[in-house]
Amino acid sequence: MSTPIRTFVRTTLDLGDATLHPWGREPAGPERLDDLVAAAADPTIALWNPLAAADHKAAQAWLEARDDAWDRGAGAAFAALAATDGALLGTVNLRWVDRADGLAMIGYWLLPDARGRGLATRATRAVTTWGFHTAGARRIELAHATGNGASCQVAHHCGYLPEGTLRESHLFGDGRHHDEHLHARLATDPEPGP
Repeated sequence: MSTPIRTFVRTTLDLGDATLHPWGREPAGPERLDDLVAAAADPTIALWNPLAAADHKAAQAWLEARDDAWDRGAGAAFAALAATDGALLGTVNLRWVDRADGLAMIGYWLLPDARGRGLATRATRAVTTWGFHTAGARRIELAHATGNGASCQVAHHCGYLPEGTLRESHLFGDGRHHDEHLHARLATDPEPGP
């Protein structure tokens, strides 16, 4: 029995008030370098999701890595752009942890003006559903620092069940290894309610 091909193919997802575009090409390409540098300087992003984009050269390298992951079908990094003016709101990233086994990991960050509106939840739900239905993901994990309550809320609202605490599992932007909560969804889990 052959293993199904598990690959992420560039697509755009419409959330109504925002659109999720693949990083690396217009409108989420090199024209976004200033946005990436600004995101990297945000204290919340710098702590919980350190972004290697301190200057244009680093931001370009970050962008090229996302584009390459799309090309290889190994990662699906989406820029969340406002439907009204195309402003960058944040990102959602889905990547294979074990492609042959169908195990993926999802993560996200939002810029300050986009927080508190439910966008992280709606974008994470959309990318999760897309990953299960179009790429054949079997299981998607979501891990966040135990001190990041906002991410814990997103996980719960998106139907990611808590599975435990990973002790000192990830090096965060403050230079310390933090404990993380591990949440996961299976392709066979029901869609979460509203």
